[in-house]
This record gives sequence, C-alpha cells and structure tokens, in this order.
Amino acid sequence: MSSDVFIPRNKIPLLFILAAIACLLSGISIGILGGLQYILPAFLKESLPFSHIRPLHVSLVITWIFTAAAGGIYYYMQLVAGKKIWSMTMAWIHFTLFLLTGSGILFCFFTGWFGGREYYEFPPALSVPMFISWILFAVNFFKTLRPKFPNAPIYVWMWSTGIIFFCFTFIEQFLWNIPWFRDNLIRDITIQWKSLGAIVGAWNQLVYGTAFYVMEKISGNKNISRSSATFFFYFLGLTNLMFNWGHHTYIVPAAPYIKTIAYVISMTELLILGSIMFAWRKSLNDARKNFHLTPYRFLSASDIWIFLNLILAIAISVPQINFYTHGTHITVAHAMGATIGINTMILLASIFFIADDQKIKIINRLSKVKTGFWIANISLFIFWLALLGAGIAKAVQSHMKTPFTVLMEKLMPLFHAFTIAGVGIFIGIILIVFPLLGFLLKKIAEKIQ
Repeated sequence: MSSDVFIPRNKIPLLFILAAIACLLSGISIGILGGLQYILPAFLKESLPFSHIRPLHVSLVITWIFTAAAGGIYYYMQLVAGKKIWSMTMAWIHFTLFLLTGSGILFCFFTGWFGGREYYEFPPALSVPMFISWILFAVNFFKTLRPKFPNAPIYVWMWSTGIIFFCFTFIEQFLWNIPWFRDNLIRDITIQWKSLGAIVGAWNQLVYGTAFYVMEKISGNKNISRSSATFFFYFLGLTNLMFNWGHHTYIVPAAPYIKTIAYVISMTELLILGSIMFAWRKSLNDARKNFHLTPYRFLSASDIWIFLNLILAIAISVPQINFYTHGTHITVAHAMGATIGINTMILLASIFFIADDQKIKIINRLSKVKTGFWIANISLFIFWLALLGAGIAKAVQSHMKTPFTVLMEKLMPLFHAFTIAGVGIFIGIILIVFPLLGFLLKKIAEKIQ
C-alpha cells in the first residue's frame, strides 16, 4: 500500500533526512555534554566550555527540525504534484549550501567565534548563504506544486506559510545589524524576541503540515486535511505565528493588549491540534494502524506530549507566573517537550512513512525501534519532570533571594536526574534511527531512475 502512484526516486529528500538524523544525534550528544558540565563543572571546561556547548546544542536540534521537515516536504510535494522536483539543480544547490554553511557554523562554535544573537549566534555573514538556500527551496516548492488556493489541502497551506514566514522572520533576526534597531534597547529586544517566537511558529507550520499529510495517507481519509475544524486550526496557528511572540516580551513595556492577545492565543493552539489528532487516532481501524504501525506509534506519542506541553504552556503564559518562570529550567522543559516530544515524534513518524513508501525494509529490526521508542519517551518524561522541578525550585529560591551557589547545590540531584535521562533519550533515539541509516545510505547510493 504505497501513499501515491508516483514514487519519487531522486536522492534529495533522503539526503536531507540523512543530514537531519546526523544533526539530531549530534545535538543530543552535545546536550549530554552540557548536562555533564552541570554536575562536573570542570568537565571539558577548557576545551569545550558551556558557552560553546549551548549554542551548538540549540543550533543542531533546530537544524534537525528544519532539515527533517525540508526533506519530508521535498518528498511529499512530488507526491502531491505527481511529478519530479521542478529544478533538481536548485535542490542540489540548496543541499550544498546547507552543508557548507552548516560546516562553517559548527567551525565557528567549536572555535568560539561568535557574533550573532539567540538561535543564530554565528557570525551574521553566514546567514546570507542560509537565506539564499531557503529562497531556492521556496521557489522549488511553489514551482513544483503550483498550489491552487483556496482549494489546496491544509498541509499545502501550512508548508507554504511556514516557508514564507521562515524567510520573513529570518530577516527580522538580523535587523539588529542596522543601527536604528540596535541603538534602541526596547526596540531591539522587542524585535529580537518577536522574531524568536515567530520562527518557532514557522517551523511548527512545516512540522504540523507534515503531520496532517501523514495522517491523511495513513487513514486514507482526505477529509482530515480539508475539514472546517482543520482549517480553523490552521488560521489559529497562523495567528499564533504572528502574535504569540508577545508572551516572550512580558518584561518589555509594550502595549498591554499585545500581551493579552498572546496569552489568549497560547491557551488554544495546542488544544485544537491535540483534539484533531486524538479524533484521528480514534477513527482508524486496526488494519490501518497495523499497516503503518511505526508512524502511527510516533504520531500517538506526539499527541500525548501535546497534552503535557499544553498544560505547561497554559501555566507559563499567565503573566504573574511567567514573571518568575521565564528564563528558568521551566522554559527549557517547555522547549524540550515541544522540540522532542512533539516535533521530533512527528518528524520520526514522517521518516518512517517515507521509508515505507520507498520500500525500505526494516521489519526484522522493528523490535529495536519499539524498544528505542519506549526508552526515548520514558527518559524524556523523566528529563521533563527534572527540569520542571529545577525550574520551580529556582523560581522559589530566587524569590527568597537564596545565594546562587547554595541554590545550585540544592538543585544538584535534579541535574543528575536530567543528565541521566538525557543519556536515556540518546540511547532511545539511536535504537530508533540506526535501523534506518544503512538502508538510507543504500538507497542514496542507488542509481537515480
């Protein structure tokens, strides 16, 4: 049961997926080193200090999300269009720029050559080839699909706005290089944090669009990507992308209505997405579930993490609570629940769906995938709880004006817990993706048909 009659045979989607998996494994590995430095401050302090590890970890994990999403979209847009990518040359240039720019960014981080801001702490000059690669991706996407709005399915809408808004918010990220923005502290902080919130909304559009495509193909029911409830979620998500950033800027003296809008929107988006995915899971019969067992399992896990992260998002979006929690480990817990629990689970579902479509046989290794699935999710839950505990303790102790050294000593058991849990996440992810890697390399090495 293939997803469509036309099966893409070019290497580009698989190359992006392979690169994305490498970023995921590297990002988690670097994260473990960061965790070790919490409990062993002298560990790699001279050769790879925490100031280098943190941007390395963040950049690699974000790159995993965008690259896995791009690989999936390169594959799915051919299925939707029923034809090959409009320009393979552009696609190859995109991939080449990705490799060269990524290598340059890693070199800068390892050598301590910084110059940017949060999420983009590399020298700003490296943003130019990165931006060009996304423009090429956008042109290829719209030329290949030639989407017919407003009749296009939800995932085409979401991919379209995700790509467009990524390019827009990417420009915003670097407005600080212009003195008019940089020389005004309030303007600089507001735009910087607005762009950070919006870039998350952009990758959510790409990832959630991928989820809707995979759900439609697993169920065989096109209504899921065309129903009024689904489009309501899309416009809610788009509104979230454009306005939800306000909850990042409670400390900025902006108009109160901006913060109120951001707060209300924060309450709703994950709730709607979770309800749609829950209804979709209930609608599947056993035959559909069993045929696409692995993608279904990862989508189900993402639904559970949506529920958990929704509770946390509601709490930290309340201004009175956010005042104490912003910048603590609670914020990190929210980010990890979203990036690993929601986005990573959806993207892994997408990768296994593509593997199934490409006839990549891993049936004899599915027991390892299943074991890795449970290890990764249980470890992530422990990791999430430890971060929450550390964040709550820090918020309380900071309010009591506890000295920093005393506070860190009290939090040490929780730091041990999330470091060990991080190792568990890494082991789980290895068990999940390693059965795929050899087959992906074999597919990539095959002659293009």
